[in-house]
Amino acid sequence: MSYGRPTSRKRFPLSLRRPPVPWEQQRPTWPEARPAVIAQALKRAQGRPSGNWYVVGATDDIAKDKPLARTIEGQEVVVWRAADGGLVGGPGICPHLGAPLRDSPVRCGALVCHWHGLPLKGTPFAGWEPWPVHDDGLLVWVRLDRLGGESPLSAPVVPARPPLTEALSAIYTGIGICEPEDIVANRLDPWHGAWFHPYSFADLTVVDMPELKEEGVGGDHGFAVDVSYKLAGRLVVPVRALFTAPEPRTVVMHITEGEGQGSVVETHATPLGTDSQGRPRTAVIEAIVAASNRRGFSAVRTAAPLLRPLIRSAAGRLWRDDLAYAERRWQLRSTGRFPA
Repeated sequence: MSYGRPTSRKRFPLSLRRPPVPWEQQRPTWPEARPAVIAQALKRAQGRPSGNWYVVGATDDIAKDKPLARTIEGQEVVVWRAADGGLVGGPGICPHLGAPLRDSPVRCGALVCHWHGLPLKGTPFAGWEPWPVHDDGLLVWVRLDRLGGESPLSAPVVPARPPLTEALSAIYTGIGICEPEDIVANRLDPWHGAWFHPYSFADLTVVDMPELKEEGVGGDHGFAVDVSYKLAGRLVVPVRALFTAPEPRTVVMHITEGEGQGSVVETHATPLGTDSQGRPRTAVIEAIVAASNRRGFSAVRTAAPLLRPLIRSAAGRLWRDDLAYAERRWQLRSTGRFPA
């Protein structure tokens, strides 16, 4: 898929909708949202290799003086910047007496345990071993081979994006009581958009989807959706979006036609482990990368510090609903009540 500049563009990207119908009178999508189609799309995603890579967090969250920390499937992980600016990472437990390294400072590129001063410089020391870390320019990944259990890959499966120097990006993080597959299943159900998020979407139609095959293999193409993003009143931005799952814990939405062509929303699901009640917790780490070929977009990028909180707020509103969807799915699965 190409992410170069669109060869043409509309002079006016916005549209004025017909008088909208009441929410309950919009076209039902349940006959098209067949559980078997969603289940097989999920199965295909789960069958793709991850190389044991997990998203830890945003690149910009790593400061010079402290690490980025995350618990992944019960394993404490820390990542920090070495003296040369590169990233190093490994277990988040001090090998001396078990101090939580997430609370320790970084000094001159070394993570210094705040209990007794043991310094870690990213090389094997005192029983502490580093893990492979990858910075894709937007997100930080760590490779956990014991946890993943797959054949390792030298780098994670990073979706194609527009050039970050020409885009506006923001990262949203939320946590739900569910498993990664519930997050992925939510994103592989595009039919719920206008019903479940009527404040953001309208006129949604799925125009293409993976084939349903008995053996559950099907094609690699994703779900293509025509949808209008609501701005204010009857003013909307109509686009075509493609949803794909390049690896087991990632779903990507590409804008393929319309305003913002080439823009990407990446949803990554990172398992955190269980809570005090034994329920699984999963982090949704979503990267929004907006691009446009319009002249005024350079001014938009300049205003990124002001716009990022608004983008995260909008993503958070959607994910308050979508995490409820994912949590409900897990509740039903865990008690054997999920519709077969």
